[in-house]
Amino acid sequence: MENKSLKQIIANRLEKLEKIRELGVNPYPYEFNTTHTTSDITKKNLNKKVSVAGRVMSLRKMGKAAFANIQDEQGRVQLYIAKDDVGEDNYNLFKLVDIGDFIGIDGTVFVTKTDALTVKAQQVTVLSKNLRPIPDVKEKDGEKYNSVSDKELRYRKRYLDMIINPETKDNYIKRFKIINSIREFLNKNGYIEVETPVLQPIYGGANAKPFKTFHNALDQEFFLRIATELYLKQLIVGGFEKVYEMSKDFRNEGIDRSHNPEFTMLEFYQAYADYNFMMDFVEDMFKKVAKDLGVKNISWDGNDINISKKFARKTMDELIKEHTGHSIDLTDSKAVFDLCKTLDLKVKKSDSLAKMIDEIMRRKVEPNLINPTYVMNHPVEISPLAKVNRDGDKNFTERFELFIAGMEFANGFSELNDPIDQRKRFEDQSAKKDGGDEEAFPVDENFLEAIETGMPPTAGVGIGIDRLVMLFIDTRWIRDAIIFPTLKSLK
Repeated sequence: MENKSLKQIIANRLEKLEKIRELGVNPYPYEFNTTHTTSDITKKNLNKKVSVAGRVMSLRKMGKAAFANIQDEQGRVQLYIAKDDVGEDNYNLFKLVDIGDFIGIDGTVFVTKTDALTVKAQQVTVLSKNLRPIPDVKEKDGEKYNSVSDKELRYRKRYLDMIINPETKDNYIKRFKIINSIREFLNKNGYIEVETPVLQPIYGGANAKPFKTFHNALDQEFFLRIATELYLKQLIVGGFEKVYEMSKDFRNEGIDRSHNPEFTMLEFYQAYADYNFMMDFVEDMFKKVAKDLGVKNISWDGNDINISKKFARKTMDELIKEHTGHSIDLTDSKAVFDLCKTLDLKVKKSDSLAKMIDEIMRRKVEPNLINPTYVMNHPVEISPLAKVNRDGDKNFTERFELFIAGMEFANGFSELNDPIDQRKRFEDQSAKKDGGDEEAFPVDENFLEAIETGMPPTAGVGIGIDRLVMLFIDTRWIRDAIIFPTLKSLK
């Protein structure tokens, strides 16, 4: 019945479309010159001529007059269209207008008896005839109270979501501001934005399963990049000292609240710096973003997060002891396995050390890291591209991960630039890959040759932009931070 009704509505609108054409009017003109946006319509404009355009969101026809609301990027404004003001021919055209149509209005600004700012039309122009109805939206006291609430519909038809729920569009404007703030910060600090290949003959730079593709002309398998790290480091070798890339990366992994197979990653590298410098640098970056958004304290999922205070710094083993009550050697696979069993975590003896540590952190530690906290000094086995600690146990690396609201937002290293050590770690990763670890990456001879040429001391950081957006728009779902998230096709 619903489908039949939709067909009837579309058929009715097609009839109106034809009637508009019969009036000698093009229902899809090329342009309309506006003088004002809806937000420009204020009491300062009273009695002034304006030209505004937008989508019709409500419509009330009353014989020889009508009220309507149109919506543009800035907001909404009320219209008053009277036959005596626009003329019979133009009013007959307006009678063919439906909710969802785009129209342009030339008129004057006035205030109704109810003190509502309104544009009194002198001329109505049809800009785009809507054939498929938008979801039903009703008004109550000037406010929307019925909107698109089906999450699946909102994700699959984001254009409807943005039409009906202005807060969605506002979130993506905020996303733009976040990215712009980061770019300003990096550029001001002397960084150069670069571009590296999306199609790569060898993947690397992260422990992740790649997407595969095939280049017919070259008769060769390629991979969609999982990270930009190895290419950016080659630029450091080549003589750049500060580089960054805001890129789309791809990982053929599961989808959940904080993971999407296609995501936006920021990676940046600075010569002659270390991970201590980068922790300060990232903290300054996050505080600038918050300042640019006008945010002092972040409210996220019921938690109040103080972004202005100094970020905490704790080692991984300190945090595990703090949140489990157990102190163990994180380089001892048996000890880590025994702790997992004690904590009733689902692991197998055949699991890698990295997987077992990740399970402890993910289940027992990370959910408790609400205010910004740097998790420092990860085992070498799970940090194949980071330098070992200059002080203390050489089984641990100068690596940090930044956690806020229980999620990882940044991952940084004092980058390994010893080509002999790097080759050994690559070979260890390759052996794991041969042993069935789908997230381990192969030996990249081109990268090894590059650092054999000589790479200066360097620090690097990767930041998940989508997660950062999640934080500032207060959502637990990464789908809400991505305009067009990855979804399974409907059959």
